Amino acid sequence: MNKPIMLLVGAVAVFALGAGVYAYAPSKNDAQTAAASKNAKGEKSKGEKKGGAGEEEKGHGEEGAVEMNDARVASSNIEILAVGPETLRDSLLLNGILQPNQESLVQVTPRFPGIVREIKKRIGDNVEKGELLAKIESNQSLTVYEIRAPISGTVIDRQISLGEYASEQKPAFTVADISTVWVDLSVYRRNLPRVRIGDKILIDVGDGGAPVEAELSYISPVGSSDTQSALARAVVPNPDMRLRTGLFVSARLILAAKKVPLAVRASAIQTVENRKVVFVRNGDKFEARDVDTGAHDPENVEILFGLLEGDKYAAKNSFIVKAELGKGSASHEH
Repeated sequence: MNKPIMLLVGAVAVFALGAGVYAYAPSKNDAQTAAASKNAKGEKSKGEKKGGAGEEEKGHGEEGAVEMNDARVASSNIEILAVGPETLRDSLLLNGILQPNQESLVQVTPRFPGIVREIKKRIGDNVEKGELLAKIESNQSLTVYEIRAPISGTVIDRQISLGEYASEQKPAFTVADISTVWVDLSVYRRNLPRVRIGDKILIDVGDGGAPVEAELSYISPVGSSDTQSALARAVVPNPDMRLRTGLFVSARLILAAKKVPLAVRASAIQTVENRKVVFVRNGDKFEARDVDTGAHDPENVEILFGLLEGDKYAAKNSFIVKAELGKGSASHEH
């Protein structure tokens, strides 16, 4: 009895073990399905990666370009210039004032005290030598005598009025020939060793026009204790009366000059993602060109790499192009 029972129990155990193994063994179809699923996922991932790279490449192709037609460029007051050779100048900035040329200025004083009976010229009037300025009735002789211009020039001051008492102790008129003016500049003591008579200066009048070129003709041998500076002067022609005496000016004193083959305006250099760029005009677009820069002065920057002679670029107001580029980048990211 015990032996048959043991055989029966053994047979049941073997059957149960075989069923368990069969249940957990993957079928051929299941293996193929799993492999296909794995391959599909791999292809999809590869395709997504490839597509992403394509999109990224496309984005980089469009990056750095801003479309602006000529009308928009003009309305934005963007100045377009050509890349070319320039002269860079090492300079010293000086401040000063326009003065009448004292060597061409005369104060006209009455010969005798008396009452002003007539005035012919006022401040700002041009006069010729010998032209009548005023008439005064002498207190001594009670006769009327004339005051006439001793030189040709412009009346820049008048100290008498009609009917008032004029004294021989005070000038009645100041007449100046302002076809030339003095540009008086202050040079601080630390810079005096660098300044010489004959040095070239570029005077910024402050009216938006081109600088006026002149040379220093005088450097004062004494200085001012108040400002710790000395006077440097240039005599400047003033044919169109652009230089108005009494107004402040600034001037760049040229210390050295260097010719470079390629340069752009300093205002053209912009920074995009920590890169120095210049916006080059190509059709109706501005393209951001990476550049390497060299020497510079307040107006121009030398270009070592990135541009060619003749390239048109945004000089004045190039920051507007940069702002438009920023708008395009933000829109693309969104």
